[in-house]
Amino acid sequence: MKRRSFLNTIAATALAAGGMTATGAIAQDQSYTIGVAIPSATHGFMGGLNFHAQDTIKRLEATYPQLTFVLATAGDAGTMVNDIEDMVATRNIDALVVLPFESAPLTSPVQAVADAGIWVTVVDRGLSVEGIEDLYVAGDNTGFGRVAGEYFAETLSEGDKIVVLRGIPTTLDNERVDAFSAAIEGSGVEVLDMQHGNWNRDDAFNVMQDYLSRFPEIDAVWAADDDMAIGALEAIAQAGRSEEMWVVGGAGMKEIIARMMENDPQLPVNVTYPPAQISTAIELTALGLVSSTPVSGRFIIGSQLITPENAEQFYFPDSPF
Repeated sequence: MKRRSFLNTIAATALAAGGMTATGAIAQDQSYTIGVAIPSATHGFMGGLNFHAQDTIKRLEATYPQLTFVLATAGDAGTMVNDIEDMVATRNIDALVVLPFESAPLTSPVQAVADAGIWVTVVDRGLSVEGIEDLYVAGDNTGFGRVAGEYFAETLSEGDKIVVLRGIPTTLDNERVDAFSAAIEGSGVEVLDMQHGNWNRDDAFNVMQDYLSRFPEIDAVWAADDDMAIGALEAIAQAGRSEEMWVVGGAGMKEIIARMMENDPQLPVNVTYPPAQISTAIELTALGLVSSTPVSGRFIIGSQLITPENAEQFYFPDSPF
């Protein structure tokens, strides 16, 4: 890996000794600690992400006995910063996999990790400064916003009015909203307001209540997340305006997909954004330590439009999300 020269040193030693591959030498002679810092399971998507992180760590520890993982979950940015600092100071981690709780507060702490010569993999929510991480793994946030925006532009008419629920202030959210806005540009669709619902059902419920009180006409809602979609739908139902508007969330929550399979008119489509991307990030980071496989760069998982016609392909009833 780029940050630390373990692999090159061990590989050279193994080749000089003869009779053993570089990978074999690594497997036998070196042990590594990987820190994983992610947000707590405060909503459905993060619940799924936490599930996949724990499952992947358990599987990789069984597969690679030379790997040790330190998993920390945080309910706020400050706690995550403390968790990461503790991993560096007390666990001497060789690599960090981090899904920043928020972009700005985590940028300097993660930069300090990179400056210490530790490999950094950033997942999902990017940092505020580009180029800090060695590996970036995420869903296609630009595609996520674009696919939703294209559906709005194609389905709505000029003069129709929509409201938008944004996520937590992050580079990820900016990418989604910018792509959505570009996709509907020139369509004549009017965006009444965009407010942060923080990917949280309760926050989205409150924001949607505010929208409903201020705007007597709303044709559609881009919730940009299935948890926020559920909060928005509850506010719409309580206001007695369910027949007036439809809602598009995102990420393929099984409750939403089930309703789509029943042709719920309030949920015409959805856009994929898999919580299992954390597994990809952890596995690639581990692979970079236990082998000479190059893993630096960007790994982007594409977004797809889910419709009632193909919803069954995206329905996983046993999934936590």
